[in-house]
Amino acid sequence: MFVELKRKSQVTIPSKLVKKLNLQPGDLLKIEEIDEKIVITPVVAIPKEQLWFYSPEWQREEAILDKNIKEGKVKATNSKEELFKELGLEDK
Repeated sequence: MFVELKRKSQVTIPSKLVKKLNLQPGDLLKIEEIDEKIVITPVVAIPKEQLWFYSPEWQREEAILDKNIKEGKVKATNSKEELFKELGLEDK
């Protein structure tokens, strides 16, 4: 697939790729040079106040929690009283 470099260094991404990658106007694209090739990668910007969620440490803990949920090791309660009772912390 070939595209032409236009004035102001612009190129058009072929519609076939736009549809395949579900690209929309306004999407962010990361452009970098790797081994003398231009690589364009769709990206999503994450607000700084949400970056903690994507840290390796947090994601490790999320993976452990997902595993525990799948293995049935997590219980749900409908109230704090029920939770305290389940934990053996009810008022005496």
